[in-house]
Amino acid sequence: MNAPVETEFEQAIARYQNGESVDELIPVFKDICDRAPKNSAAWTCLAWLYLLGDRPKSAYKAASKAVKLSPQDPQAQVNLALAMLDTEKKGVREHVDRALEVMAYSDELREELQRNCQDGLTRKPDWENLKRVQNWLFA
Repeated sequence: MNAPVETEFEQAIARYQNGESVDELIPVFKDICDRAPKNSAAWTCLAWLYLLGDRPKSAYKAASKAVKLSPQDPQAQVNLALAMLDTEKKGVREHVDRALEVMAYSDELREELQRNCQDGLTRKPDWENLKRVQNWLFA
């Protein structure tokens, strides 16, 4: 990523953390992904926003790109699993298992994923598929 896109990405993350709406942030992250198509973190964030915004088909496409670019990223794997659940695709367990493998080696990634799950449930309390995946990961 070049410096302006990286700065925009950091600013967009801050806007998300400050509670800006999903509808306002989706175009921002979409633009970042268009300008930095190999940035797996941006694709992971875009997929998460699509999931929060009840756009599972778009989330599936973004999460698939994120996983292809960074298969070792547990959040990308979880996002893909969630999108697959929401679109009733098969193969969800494979992505949950990959996230579990990575988490087994990194307490930091495990804690980050736990925080992200809590954040998702705070923003979307009735997100049943996230509750299912959270139970698979942390039960």
